[in-house]
Amino acid sequence: MTVSPEQSLPTARYHEKREALLDAAARLFNTQGVKGATLTSIAASVGLVTNSVTYYYRKKEDLAHACFLRSIAALDTLASEAAEQPSVSARLQCFFRNHGQLLADIEVGRHTQLVNFNDIRALPGQDAEEVFAAFTDMFRHVRRLLKGTETAHLTRDDLNARAHVVLSIAHWVRSWIGSYEPEEYLRIGDRVSDILLHGLRATGSKWQASDGELAWRLAPETDGTSEAFLCAATVLVNEQGYRGASVDRISAALNVTKGSFYHHHDTKHDLITDCFERTFSVVRQALRLAEADNGTGWQRTCAATRALVRFQLAAGGPLLRTSALSALPDQEHRDQVRQTMYRLTERMANLVVDGMMDASIRPLDSAIAARAIFAAINAAAELHRWFPGATVDNVADVYARPILEGVLCPTGARP
Repeated sequence: MTVSPEQSLPTARYHEKREALLDAAARLFNTQGVKGATLTSIAASVGLVTNSVTYYYRKKEDLAHACFLRSIAALDTLASEAAEQPSVSARLQCFFRNHGQLLADIEVGRHTQLVNFNDIRALPGQDAEEVFAAFTDMFRHVRRLLKGTETAHLTRDDLNARAHVVLSIAHWVRSWIGSYEPEEYLRIGDRVSDILLHGLRATGSKWQASDGELAWRLAPETDGTSEAFLCAATVLVNEQGYRGASVDRISAALNVTKGSFYHHHDTKHDLITDCFERTFSVVRQALRLAEADNGTGWQRTCAATRALVRFQLAAGGPLLRTSALSALPDQEHRDQVRQTMYRLTERMANLVVDGMMDASIRPLDSAIAARAIFAAINAAAELHRWFPGATVDNVADVYARPILEGVLCPTGARP
């Protein structure tokens, strides 16, 4: 996607400036989204004028394409290095330890910034196809880390679901690890892999065959008409990104006019804000019901997780993915959403602490455990891409169980 001078003039200065551009672009794409960032702002951040940027990349989408491929390549390298280890446990430990080192290097400036995958659907046609093909190859390499004698009992669907958990948690780590000192990142990577491998439950706690939360009726706190708009918008934003979920497409999905859309929402930004509020109301309901339950902390943590994962595949689902955060119109809105997400994560962490206090959950880092749980819940909205047979009936055993018991746990019973 770069212009021909790259082949004709591969000087050290050229490559240095191109790396600086990719670093600056990744930083702006991460904070403003591909749609929100401009070539002008990217150029200014590295002391260039816009026309000079086009010497390296013709348009913003070409730059985004290169950034996404570079992030995918970085994860692929981590997977390749981890693949040399002799067991599933050792491979996952190596993957997340090296991931922590990579993030530390980025934080202190030893490695250029990598773009998040939040806005990957903002790419046009062929660019998107190339990036998704590269991502799929990388996914397969991560899935291969899970193959071994420890997981010989797992089916291909199980491995796909668990690889999705692993990658989703790795992506999510980048959003919160900045609250720690960079010299702690290796230790954080070890804690993440420990939770992924061994889960939360203490010896004696068991996976419930009869799920008490099946009686819960999670439902957004909206009226019927608003709910239809919000549900349709959530589905489209999750599948096609903010840019792909146009007002025309949302209206067409409901078979209503654009005028009807604007009767309920002044702008699409307002709609996205309301979609987040809809999602938060469902998460609050699940946590509230779990907190009121009389079971152990392990049972209540499992119940809340299973209920939210099921909701993702239920008729009222899905929840809005956090990737939509970059679509919010200003920093104040984004900060408000992040604050709410942080508070809900702390609420989940308190359930985990309850389990440690009653000895139904083993001693571990409750904050990291809660973040891992929410990462997997958030990613359940895209589980069907890797496990097309996922349903409301089997998702708790096939997908939620490995989150809570660890990716080496037995395969779930199929309805």
